[in-house]
Amino acid sequence: MSSAADPDSEPATPAHPASSSSPADPSAAPQRWVRGEPALLQHTRILDLQSVPFHHPRRDARRNFVVVSAPDWVNVLAHTTDDRLVLVNQFRYGIDAFSWEIPGGVIDAGEDPVAAGLRELREETGYVGVNARLLASVHPNPAFMNNRCHLVLVEECRLVAPPTWDPDEEIETAAVPVEEVYARARAGGITHSLVLDALLFFEPIWRAKSGR
Repeated sequence: MSSAADPDSEPATPAHPASSSSPADPSAAPQRWVRGEPALLQHTRILDLQSVPFHHPRRDARRNFVVVSAPDWVNVLAHTTDDRLVLVNQFRYGIDAFSWEIPGGVIDAGEDPVAAGLRELREETGYVGVNARLLASVHPNPAFMNNRCHLVLVEECRLVAPPTWDPDEEIETAAVPVEEVYARARAGGITHSLVLDALLFFEPIWRAKSGR
């Protein structure tokens, strides 16, 4: 996916004729663009939209790119003792539809990702667990976003209390057999890319533990 260029920026045309080391040569290693100071285009509750100037030293090209600056997120694989994963179903405004996912949310400033995962799990579902650990950290979309999503595994999860939702949340919770979760994902029943990322990292752990 190409980066999002600011429509008000000048075209990034080379200052010199193409050479064997230019981007037209797919065997040449790309060169890092030099980042300038961002300018705020729009501030919202969940993200900042920025216009960021970049300079390509080799081609002497200058261009502004749109960057979405957002806090880091956490997604939680909540695995129960009877080999189920806790899933949540909620309405997503971006796609104007419901989406089956794993629990997750925004990490507060200065908050540890694992602690954030345990907090989000309990708030959204009422589940708690043990042996919480970070599996991986991924970039949701590095083409124009600067944040990470941290994937946390929590084991021996159990329901201990009612959830405490945010004002705009209304969440259906289901503990689904792990094998069925993967079947749903392969059939297109789970379409959130970050959830699919988490399932990718969890699969070898689950197979080793279950002997599959």
